[in-house]
Amino acid sequence: MTGITRRSWLKKAGMGTGLAMLGTGITNSLSAEEIKKFNPRPLDGPIRLGSNENPFGPSEKMREAMMRNFDLGCRYPWGYNADLVKMLAEKEGVPEDYIVPVAGSTEGLKVAGITFGQGGEIISCAPTFLSMMSYAELWGTEINWVPLTKDLDFDLDEIEKRVSFETRLVFLCNPNNPTGKLLPADKVKSFCESVSKKTVVFSDEAYYDYITEPNYPSMVELVKKGMDVVVSRTFSKAYGLAGIRLGYLVAKPELASKLRDRVVANTNIMAIEAGKAALQDKEFYDFSLKQTKDAKAAIIKTLDELKLPHLESHANFVFFHTGRDIQELNKIFAEKGIIIGRPFPPLNDWCRISTGTMEEVTIFNNTLKEVLG
Repeated sequence: MTGITRRSWLKKAGMGTGLAMLGTGITNSLSAEEIKKFNPRPLDGPIRLGSNENPFGPSEKMREAMMRNFDLGCRYPWGYNADLVKMLAEKEGVPEDYIVPVAGSTEGLKVAGITFGQGGEIISCAPTFLSMMSYAELWGTEINWVPLTKDLDFDLDEIEKRVSFETRLVFLCNPNNPTGKLLPADKVKSFCESVSKKTVVFSDEAYYDYITEPNYPSMVELVKKGMDVVVSRTFSKAYGLAGIRLGYLVAKPELASKLRDRVVANTNIMAIEAGKAALQDKEFYDFSLKQTKDAKAAIIKTLDELKLPHLESHANFVFFHTGRDIQELNKIFAEKGIIIGRPFPPLNDWCRISTGTMEEVTIFNNTLKEVLG
């Protein structure tokens, strides 16, 4: 990083805060007053569009909940998470012993990988979110990688063909990270029903909140039927709590008990209180989804203008074909004060760009036109 800040980049580009919206040509469906209410981050330091974060969280209600409970910071968290577990169980429509709170869904993925993967293999497609597989490999688990299809979808047919007596777990990421693509509803459901009779199926649904397909099913439906399916969810994205570390797993009691016994960090008092507030803060939740939709529309409009191919996204990022090595682009954008997505081999000439504030997205769009236009 060269030390160029967002503020200096704005000056260099000849844009003030009030003018930054003009570069997109998109009419924001949210008013300036609505956006201001949720405290967008000031333009100070590099623009972070590489980690799929929600720049508007935590909401004021979440912050207040954490501050009210500072005095509980001296207490261990497991005596205080009953209300959160009850709320999550009600949200998912399952009994409370189906819920396993974790310190961000990443902890849940890692715990599941070592709980079920040891002594055999995990099957998944690549590229996808790697935390489970990378961690399980450290504990001796073999990873059976299946390439994405030519359309960059999870190859469910090939995965099912490879399931054997050595397979301990099958990992799905739906919507997938980094592509943002969604598995066909009927096909993924029938796949999980079939494969879960042979091994555990893990469905990472970190981006489930952003799905726009009507009545798209969560694999929690299959958990309720007693199948060997585990679902992960997170508060890091739509709720804006990535730095607080809160997520949860949903599984039938026999599997949930095994996972619960192996949780390493647990979550913390502040995360518990923030999570309880988040589940009741519908205004912020709805705002987050609208803001993400607007930011994606602005990014996609620029990609279309530049004729850069991109995938339909059901997440808070867009995956597009740059035609340039991503390592090279990372350096170029870093010099201009913007952090973009990391490499996702073998798609090394693709870029995953996260949705930030509309001001941040405008700066990215104008920079993209300068670099690839």
